[in-house]
Amino acid sequence: MFPERVLSGMRPTGALHLGHYHGVLKNWVTLQSEYPCLFFVADWHALTTHYDDPSVIEAATHEMVIDWLAAGIDPTQATIFVQSQVIEHAELFLLLSMATPLGWLERVPTYKEQIEKLKEKDLSTYGFLGYPLLQAADILIYRAQHVPVGEDQVPHLEMTREVARRFNYLYGREPGFDEKAQEAVKKLGSKMARQYNELRNRFQEQGEEGAIEQAHAMLSESKNITQADRERLFGYLEGSRRIILAEPQALLTKESRMPGLDGQKMSKSYGNTIAMREDAESITKKVRTMPTDPARVRKTDPGTPEKCPVWALHQIYSSDNTCAWVQDSCTNAKIGCLECKQPVIESILHEQQPILERAQEYIDDPRLVRSIIADGSEKARKMAQETMRDVREVMGLG
Repeated sequence: MFPERVLSGMRPTGALHLGHYHGVLKNWVTLQSEYPCLFFVADWHALTTHYDDPSVIEAATHEMVIDWLAAGIDPTQATIFVQSQVIEHAELFLLLSMATPLGWLERVPTYKEQIEKLKEKDLSTYGFLGYPLLQAADILIYRAQHVPVGEDQVPHLEMTREVARRFNYLYGREPGFDEKAQEAVKKLGSKMARQYNELRNRFQEQGEEGAIEQAHAMLSESKNITQADRERLFGYLEGSRRIILAEPQALLTKESRMPGLDGQKMSKSYGNTIAMREDAESITKKVRTMPTDPARVRKTDPGTPEKCPVWALHQIYSSDNTCAWVQDSCTNAKIGCLECKQPVIESILHEQQPILERAQEYIDDPRLVRSIIADGSEKARKMAQETMRDVREVMGLG
């Protein structure tokens, strides 16, 4: 197998809110301690819908990366980079576009949805039609094994897998493949070669999925073969083609339960957000003025927590004891709404404190952020260049 990597990215939208923190960043913090991770700013993707006003992208990138670092993304554990600083993304996107059927792009569910949703913008552009393929190139160029996605993004990832499969089918048929693969088997050494052939036969003749997993693990550990031979042997296991681009697997993530101030999903487009680094006075004011159960006109009116947006925040931030207190006190009109909101305010501010402390270092010295991005982009580019050498070779562009 190729090196086990996780890849994920975000469009630069500026300062992030608590929905981003609970829905994405906390998961990234967990993943960076389990896998080699690459997290990137998708600034080219921002241009697919905001090509007419790119002036905000640079500042938005800076603010967003500060929020990543403040959330606990560690540049010594994860590679943080900017998409446009790794030009190989664009090269692979171009080369993949030569063989990707137009229908694959038009059938991506979000294509028509976004055109309908953003009627005020002219999205009849090649860039917008092609953004799922650029997204595929972002993943495939690092031969990422895992991509954290929600259920709604699975079709995008499936298209990426199809693109990789088609590329390998078209370009993995190198002349004399069987002979080269058999020579590569010999390089494994007699014991490992015997084991490889046995596992290959068990998979091809009996369809044993466990056999191919064992063979992949064995090849990953072998130090006797080159990367090109390793790719041939991966392909030889399943048929007669070299595997150049790896098919990524979905790491399904739970949908963010972070509600906005109005009870809807927290989103800038709804104007119902709390920023990760918003000041305490503003947060307090926003929560204190949140709408509540309309049945509670007076303090003495009993309420129903499930009909109140504040209750949704209690379920994120409050302990079981506090939630039980809210249920009893609201239902039996023992407390007013401001009293009910206070534990939420305190919990948000408590959660925010380490975020603010980590962010301050980067606010005080913006050069640190630029240095992290530069180092990460250089590291990412070296990985991308390895893939592109193989891609160019098999496409006759070497």
